[in-house]
Amino acid sequence: MNGVTAIRELAPEEAAEQIYAAHRHETAWLDAFAECLDRRRSGQSLARTLEVWGLSQAEAARLFGVSRQAVGKWLHQGVPPERARAVSDLAAAADLLARYLKRDRIPAVVRRPIQALDDVSLVDLLQRGDTRMLLATCRDMFRFERTHV
Repeated sequence: MNGVTAIRELAPEEAAEQIYAAHRHETAWLDAFAECLDRRRSGQSLARTLEVWGLSQAEAARLFGVSRQAVGKWLHQGVPPERARAVSDLAAAADLLARYLKRDRIPAVVRRPIQALDDVSLVDLLQRGDTRMLLATCRDMFRFERTHV
């Protein structure tokens, strides 16, 4: 049995313990390992977000201002550090939308102009690179305590 197969057979805690034990005194290695793992997970998060928003790789590339190949690389190798915050904001917004809306309606909602934002959509905010405003807008959409009965 090879090393990957052996690790796959372990519970996550056991795998982490074995990796930690093997590199206990190599803090730089452990930091690099954790960073690589986080980066790979960011690619998975981006894939889920694109699915929820109904965005193709080509459309995401246009919105982020990069090539389709760059988005493909992000999906497989992880999001580069300079894009991590934007993708994190986008993923948090996707989580909110998925929690409160029917999945099949989300692509239309993110493209719909929002009157309170001078008819700018969430997709427009993404294209502008204003992911903080995008996330704040999604949070505002679901502030139900403001609703009066």
